[in-house]
Amino acid sequence: MKNIQKGKYRPYPKIDLPDRKWPDNAITKAPIWCSVDLRDGNQALINPMNMDKKLELFTLLVELGFKEIEVGFPSASKIEFDFLRKLVDDNLIPDDVTIQVLVQAREHLIAKTFEALKGVKKATVHLYNSTSIAQRKIVFGKSQDEIIKIALDGIDLVKKYEQNHDGEIFLEYSPESFTGTELEFAAKICNEVTARWGICDTRKVIINLPSTVEMATPNIYADQIEWMDRHLQNRENVIISTHTHNDRGTSIAATELALLAGADRVEGTLLSNGERTGNVDIITLALNMTTQGIESGLDFSDVNKVVRVVERCTEMPTHPRHPYVGELVYTAFSGSHQDAINKGLAYQKAKEDPFWEVPYLPIDPQDVGRTYESIIRINSQSGKGGVAYILEKNYGYHLPKAMHPEIGRIVQNISDEKGKELSAKEVYEIFKHTYFEVEEHISLIDFTHSTKANISTCQLTYSYNGKKIVAQGEGNGPIDACKKALMKDYKNSFSLSSYAEHSCGDKSSAKAVAYIGIQTDDFVSCFGVGANSDIATASIKALFCALNRAF
Repeated sequence: MKNIQKGKYRPYPKIDLPDRKWPDNAITKAPIWCSVDLRDGNQALINPMNMDKKLELFTLLVELGFKEIEVGFPSASKIEFDFLRKLVDDNLIPDDVTIQVLVQAREHLIAKTFEALKGVKKATVHLYNSTSIAQRKIVFGKSQDEIIKIALDGIDLVKKYEQNHDGEIFLEYSPESFTGTELEFAAKICNEVTARWGICDTRKVIINLPSTVEMATPNIYADQIEWMDRHLQNRENVIISTHTHNDRGTSIAATELALLAGADRVEGTLLSNGERTGNVDIITLALNMTTQGIESGLDFSDVNKVVRVVERCTEMPTHPRHPYVGELVYTAFSGSHQDAINKGLAYQKAKEDPFWEVPYLPIDPQDVGRTYESIIRINSQSGKGGVAYILEKNYGYHLPKAMHPEIGRIVQNISDEKGKELSAKEVYEIFKHTYFEVEEHISLIDFTHSTKANISTCQLTYSYNGKKIVAQGEGNGPIDACKKALMKDYKNSFSLSSYAEHSCGDKSSAKAVAYIGIQTDDFVSCFGVGANSDIATASIKALFCALNRAF
């Protein structure tokens, strides 16, 4: 970019970890999930949630299966305090859910936090203070030892108020701005914190290592997590937690690589709401695991409901291309994509093996509460297969493959002219107008036929250029017999190139649909479609349709 001073930005230094193990690891189970929608997500909103919205979102989080939920910063404001009291006083916290509250290492804030927690059976007190080089130098003007003292004083205060709390208190400590902190110092402060807390197998500690600001590529964060994994004392009693932000757009990758590197727990939000570019999106993480055959422990079988609730509570729209939940993520406009998806869905339906292998769809939309109706949509980029899919899926017309290019070209031209996407109804109207409302120079009036000794005889009555004609013909089938009867007076020569038929509709109102392709002496190919309760009549109607379109 122009006018950027040389040396203004520098590459993030590599981590000295030559024997790193995480690249060879695999994610085999889901982490402990902790939603921070009600705290981190809420504080990032233009209009923070009111009580009703907080309750609605909390209810959703419980329904989705979260067992750890950060409900707020009760010492920060009255609504944060009142919300926690509402949960307690109305007995809204399930017995298997641990709520989490954030607090800084100051006595009046910790005292207020424990006042809000009164009556809570299980709670995690999330204590944090900034540890990065920039924060120490620019914001606080403190040494490493002074920063450690802030953390330890906070631990002592939590222990003090814990003694009078009637319920279980768990500790989470975050060296906030971890990604900008020297690893040796991060390990030192975390180890002193856990020692001061009295870490043991009955007193485990969550050490949250946040990517408060995403400063490097995801592999660097994984190296940092693995380095800490090796240097945290009493590691068997430490729960390493991640809390990634999306400043570089790679929070999902950073979190997944951190899980490879030894992280046990993930903090994040639904739909990535959070400070600046957002927190890591737990929906994407969980459904990524689902596509790898890993049970996430969270229920995203109705993503439409999740999106509706989150959008209503946060007043934040969801991008139509948001992974798994966006309006358009299961939609194909491209012709080649449409063709592959159509074939893939048919293949999936026909085979016994449940393994999902539909091209361009990494997950079955039905598994997240989406339908197949919106998978293929039609615009000027769409191909012949997409149009055929719409007509079959929505209206029951199984067009023969040879007919796909013709109808695809017709629909594409109209979409080009209109300069917009066409709805399924508009596609059907084009199909109906093209094949059932064609301008006629020759019209079928009546048709009867009989078969004897494999010879079909037809009696054909039709109008040709305003003249009524009755003709008879014989052939190896009704269509052949009709053609021979027709050619006695019809002046346009043609040959039959293809034929297909099927029933359409349920048993009580089923009709037969026939498709006939013809070719003129000028090598012009054209299809006709006919429908009737009698398949022979439907076929003759299709023939007349083709003739009217061709000539």
